[in-house]
Amino acid sequence: MINYLANPARFLRFSRFAVPVAGWGATIALAAGLYLSLIGSPPAVDHGENVRMMYVHVPAAWCAMAAYTGIAIASLVSFIWRHPVADSAAKSLAWPGAIFTVLALVTGSLWGKVAWGTWWQWDGRMTSVLVLLFIYLGYLAIWSLTPDRRRAARLASILGMVGWINIPIIKFSVEWWNSLHQTATISQPGTPGLPAELLLPLALMALGYTCLLTWLALRGTEADIVRQRSERSAPQNPAKVTLETLS
Repeated sequence: MINYLANPARFLRFSRFAVPVAGWGATIALAAGLYLSLIGSPPAVDHGENVRMMYVHVPAAWCAMAAYTGIAIASLVSFIWRHPVADSAAKSLAWPGAIFTVLALVTGSLWGKVAWGTWWQWDGRMTSVLVLLFIYLGYLAIWSLTPDRRRAARLASILGMVGWINIPIIKFSVEWWNSLHQTATISQPGTPGLPAELLLPLALMALGYTCLLTWLALRGTEADIVRQRSERSAPQNPAKVTLETLS
């Protein structure tokens, strides 16, 4: 599959099918998820109406980590096999991933003020998510400030792979260190989990966020491929050589 999509023409054929699927998936899932999150679901026993912030915060944090994991995988492919489509895909995941990280930090801070009485706590989970944002910004800076695309791709791939070490730190920080965050309530074995009326809107929002991330990444990759083709096909200005310059 990786070798198939490494060809830009084949990727564009694949994306013509995948982009509408991801777009409609995001529209339907987010519409249903927002209705259930804001109107159709009851307040939580412990947190009341504030639980509705969870439907925005948790999927944002999930997509922030998923986007960077995609960057790390694409960076590995680029670093080993030098596939330019992998560079385009990794680059296209960076901006959405950074925005989801900011959304996770902001909504987490709002939740923390209500639930714990503080906007910020330098615990493992919050700090590692903030570090993830800085990694995203560094990754984007490499692409923006390095004029040579091959060099930018090489440097960005290295950061993409090395920076992934922060993802398991985010995931397991609540188990490794004392934290205000609760441990996993869905994936952790032996936990009671969420009741169905809270789990359904959360699952729909997570699906909608994931489809939106996929749509943004595909469209960004398409645009980057088209941009590269335009740059390669642009006519080069011929050198102006006159008798005066030769003498």
